[in-house]
Amino acid sequence: MNVLPSPFPSLRRRRLETLQVNLGYRCNQSCRHCHVDAGPWRTEMMESHQVELIPQVLRHCQLKTLDLTGGAPELHPQFRDLVRAARALGVAVIDRCNLTILSEPGQESLAEFLAESGVRIVASLPCYEKERVDLQRGRGVFERSLDALKVLNHLGYGMPGSPLELDLVYNPSGPSLPPPQQSLEEQYREQLKGSHGISFHHLLTLANMPIKRFARDLEVSGELEGYQTLLREAHCSDNLDGVMCRTLISVSWTGALHDCDFNQQLGCSVGAEPAVLEDLLTTKDGLVDQPIAVADHCFGCTAGQGSSCGGSLS
Repeated sequence: MNVLPSPFPSLRRRRLETLQVNLGYRCNQSCRHCHVDAGPWRTEMMESHQVELIPQVLRHCQLKTLDLTGGAPELHPQFRDLVRAARALGVAVIDRCNLTILSEPGQESLAEFLAESGVRIVASLPCYEKERVDLQRGRGVFERSLDALKVLNHLGYGMPGSPLELDLVYNPSGPSLPPPQQSLEEQYREQLKGSHGISFHHLLTLANMPIKRFARDLEVSGELEGYQTLLREAHCSDNLDGVMCRTLISVSWTGALHDCDFNQQLGCSVGAEPAVLEDLLTTKDGLVDQPIAVADHCFGCTAGQGSSCGGSLS
């Protein structure tokens, strides 16, 4: 007799450390696995008054990190002003970069700006093989990504002993769990350094979430239910302590607060107050002990070795 899977375990937030902000859905790519349905046709962008609240929130909540995502966050017209403001507060800034944005018209000085500002780059590169990257992300993306990585290396990013952090992100192309992060990192390092002379600091392995564009593709191919079952059956309770939602709050381009980027895309708001970015200016405890909204997709963060914005949890 089959036993139905139990619900995802309840979670509560610890003290906030990271503000993750989605600046908008506009992107120069339209990747098959994208869980936000980003693309060149999207027009959603965070309004100026919301962007201007972010440094105030960073200061008031004494946060350590501002994690900028999208779409391509660099396409927001206030991206650079926001980075400068956060760095002036001593806050670490992460740019979730798709690499090809560095060669887009009008972005010719972007790499130099990121280096001068000491921004940590977390760059998408789902494989070290051209065919797979282009299939998943679009024709020509692999070569443009390599060119961008070489520019970043020239500026000091990813080089041994350099304070300019460059991490790469791997995610599977289909409904499977990522392989062990350490061994895959060694393969990436061997292939990228040996074949292209490219260096980086770390590889982060992320599982694909069965939501939005990826979920629709799986549903069409008849693989959605099987993938959801795989995630549930691979759940590892040891990973619950390290999931990103314990110390992070996610802000949508509208200014609404969510427990993580995935909940944001599913419209799952934080439990009660505060509900929008401005509310964080009046909170005193940084949302400590607030219940976190969980659902079946959360198994994607605890399956196998675990998956978070910082890579494997095990």
